[in-house]
Amino acid sequence: MNRVPERVQRAPAAVIAFILLILLVLLGCERRPTAPGNGSSVGGCPPVLQAARQAVARAEAAGAAWDGPTTGPRAVPGKRIVVVAETMTNPGVAGVARAVQRAGRSIGWDVRILDGQGGPAGIKTAFGEAIALQPSGIVIAGFDPASAAQEVGRANAAGIQLIGWHAIAAPGPSVAPRLFTNVTTRVEDVARISADWVIAGSNGRAGVVIFTDSSVPFAERKSQLIKQRVLACADVKLLAYENIPIPDSTSRTPQEVASLLARFGDRWTHSVAINDLYFADAAPALRAGGRRGDGAPYSIGAGDGDPSAFARIRNRHYQAATVPEPLDQQGTQIIDEFNRAFAGRPPSGYVAPVHLATVRNVDERTSWNPKGYQEAYRRIWGA
Repeated sequence: MNRVPERVQRAPAAVIAFILLILLVLLGCERRPTAPGNGSSVGGCPPVLQAARQAVARAEAAGAAWDGPTTGPRAVPGKRIVVVAETMTNPGVAGVARAVQRAGRSIGWDVRILDGQGGPAGIKTAFGEAIALQPSGIVIAGFDPASAAQEVGRANAAGIQLIGWHAIAAPGPSVAPRLFTNVTTRVEDVARISADWVIAGSNGRAGVVIFTDSSVPFAERKSQLIKQRVLACADVKLLAYENIPIPDSTSRTPQEVASLLARFGDRWTHSVAINDLYFADAAPALRAGGRRGDGAPYSIGAGDGDPSAFARIRNRHYQAATVPEPLDQQGTQIIDEFNRAFAGRPPSGYVAPVHLATVRNVDERTSWNPKGYQEAYRRIWGA
């Protein structure tokens, strides 16, 4: 019998192997599912992308049960509190100021709000007026105590208890400036989940614009952390870092957004802002630029979560998500912290969990707060 040459016998196997190799390459290059409205393929940061998706799922479910204090001193009667607000045009500041007022009045305290009008001069004037009222405590709401260092020193010297809301970067007590405590979520957590939402929603490919107010150290640190996290994904590009002071947002944001649309076009897929109000101001320019309310750039507010932000998310109107501060709970916590100070107790140490509000969980709500907080504080105070 004549033998077939060995190279001829091996030919079919080699051909099959070659075809299989081609198929594997083609399958490997297949485009994976993308986020709604985003045509990009999966980006080049699989570990970061996986972690981001898991973090987003956890944050959407956070706050389902009260995990804060359940014990503390009964309400001390007859106290006067003054809230010095950075500006009442900032929905977050206004929301927490009014929550402080409601909670204080529920236990018979006199609570007043003074508007700092968004600038150093106005804040110093309001702070001076607060001291003149000889209150038991002052809330530093939404501004850096260093911008009113002299007034802070006078309040300390007068024995007035000071509590911050977003006054310094970290929650808890502070020695310099001297604060009984500072009530805020952890800026690292808020920044990270905002960036993770962009990474997860874009499948690791996005063109991002960050809106910040660099005049506020707390806000600047938050936006720098957001920048650091989004750039952890190699295929996420930072297109612009826009510094627009919050008091100037209404006048400046529309023209800046129009300019960004002209510069970047469809490369601009996502926005992150340190406050939701930027998106209220951006909407007219985006509409004029032919962008749909439920399309790119998909936007997330890294903080506050005022009622208008919830409405925009629910109506798919130029905002897709927010990381809401639990403004009512935090305002109530501020009163509880004052009460602990007046009773000679240490701060509670409570920090609310980071939460993510999206179209999947926003329902008909206009705010977000951990469940059960009101009942818990009322039991503590005996109210």
